[in-house]
Amino acid sequence: MFPSRFMPCEECGASVDRYASAPHLCDAQRRVNYQMFVFRDGIERFEDAFAEYVRSPVGRFEAFLAMRRVRHQR
Repeated sequence: MFPSRFMPCEECGASVDRYASAPHLCDAQRRVNYQMFVFRDGIERFEDAFAEYVRSPVGRFEAFLAMRRVRHQR
C-alpha cells in the first residue's frame, strides 16, 4: 500500500501536502469549526446534561436565584 502524500492537519483538519515546501498555516475560522466538529459529542452531552439539570428542582431554584439577582442589580 502506498502512503498518502496528503494528511489532515491535526489543528484544523485541512488536507496538507506533507512534501510541500511552504509550511501549512491554519485558518483561524477553519480551526474553530474543526474543533467544534471534534468536540461535538462532548458538547451535545453537556447540553443534554445542562438541560436536564435546569429541569430539576435544584436547577429551577438556581435559575430563579439567578434571575432574581439580575433584576436586583439594575
